[in-house]
Amino acid sequence: MDELEAKIEKYVNILRENDIRMTSQRYAILKNLAEGNKHPTTNEIYEDLKDDFPNMSVATVYNNLNFFMEAGIVNELPFGDGPSRFDLTDTQHYHIICNHCGKVIDFNYPGLDEVEKVVESMTHFKVDGHSFKVTGLCEDCQKLNL
Repeated sequence: MDELEAKIEKYVNILRENDIRMTSQRYAILKNLAEGNKHPTTNEIYEDLKDDFPNMSVATVYNNLNFFMEAGIVNELPFGDGPSRFDLTDTQHYHIICNHCGKVIDFNYPGLDEVEKVVESMTHFKVDGHSFKVTGLCEDCQKLNL
């Protein structure tokens, strides 16, 4: 079993534990999310899979992403005014977004893990999570002298 298959199988097991039946469409959506570093929108997933699943609709993709979010294996990334993007929850990481083309890249900075402890100490809140994004121009867009 290669790394991608092992990653997908881990999430399939979590879905089964949450009584979510694994269908071929759900597996394809999960695989689409696991491949590469895409952070796709609902429409992008649909476009990638529509030829293999002609009876699948954008609503089907959206509903399955909701099942995945409820099971805790997918995060919705509502960046700016555009459509939400989706990301597997395999690691704690953050995102940098290109202001021109919308490309989203993962990055990890371990020092940010301390933010929750500092906020709890300062505010007496019980923090249950945080998000952090950075914006700028990606390398490709910089070459366009934007």
